[in-house]
Amino acid sequence: MTGFTQTTYRGVEGSPKSAQSKVPELGPLDVLVKITHSSLCGTDLAYIPYGIALGHEGIGLIEKVGSAVTRLNIGDRVGGGYHRGSCGQCRYCLSGQDIWCYERVIFGEGDYDNGTFSEFYIGKETYIHKIPDEIPSEFAAPLQCAGATVYGALIGVVKPSHKVGILGIGGLGHLAIQFASKLGASVVAFSHGTSKEAEARSFGAEEFYSFDDISKMSVPVDVLVLTGNKYPDWSRFLVKTVLARTGTVIPLSEPNGTMNLPAFQMFFEGYNIHSNLVASRGVHDDMLNFAAHHKIRPVIEKFQLSEDGLDKAVEKLKAGSVRYRAVLVREENA
Repeated sequence: MTGFTQTTYRGVEGSPKSAQSKVPELGPLDVLVKITHSSLCGTDLAYIPYGIALGHEGIGLIEKVGSAVTRLNIGDRVGGGYHRGSCGQCRYCLSGQDIWCYERVIFGEGDYDNGTFSEFYIGKETYIHKIPDEIPSEFAAPLQCAGATVYGALIGVVKPSHKVGILGIGGLGHLAIQFASKLGASVVAFSHGTSKEAEARSFGAEEFYSFDDISKMSVPVDVLVLTGNKYPDWSRFLVKTVLARTGTVIPLSEPNGTMNLPAFQMFFEGYNIHSNLVASRGVHDDMLNFAAHHKIRPVIEKFQLSEDGLDKAVEKLKAGSVRYRAVLVREENA
């Protein structure tokens, strides 16, 4: 069944365009996934200029498996697309931290002709994740990168006794509020204005402050999660009345510019930085089961998985007007 051509989408002259590409023959541990849904992420926008096959938050049904595949079957509903491989033998892989493997394969670093904005996606057996029955495919798609990134970062730091501040209520932020709340933490949401307060509280925030009202906080947060594409005014947030001493800052996205931290506060308040990429395989599976059990759902807008639909989704994402994840749906699954 492989060895045929398919329609995929890659950057051409600054925008995603359809192109024909050949689906290679499967290796022994490969699975062929027919994509039904794929979420659009800011990382896709970053790679449009490089002409690679776009898409890394895909959901679909397995159509064919390699000769050595044992844990997945034809017809299984699965997801994946960002973390695609690792050596399996280094200290990172052997300790369940395969995302940090020096031979890892992730979206944008390799496998350039294989994306989830396509008819088919080929993944390695252990980097493809079964989707729990409780999560519809359109909601499962954003969890493959955004959900895995948020959950992986939080469980590495957050305790149920913590107070967690989420800075920004967008594609990552609205998921971070839900995950942190369900992990047992008390959640504080920070936003530029007050228009998203009701929504933030519906996601699980117990407190809400606009940037102008931060001084009204009575108890500082233990963890501050940054979800936007710009670093905040550190003079507002890296003070002991907002972030408690020995508190941790978790940057979830990849803001532009240098991260210029105030050395005095970092040293005398004992602050820590906890960087995080998308989750390793085991944590990814845990995230899906956690989201299914706690009914965590991204807020989505649907677009057709076509050149026109992708153009519309990209323009809305660039304008910052998507609420809150854009999901591309193949026409027969709309």
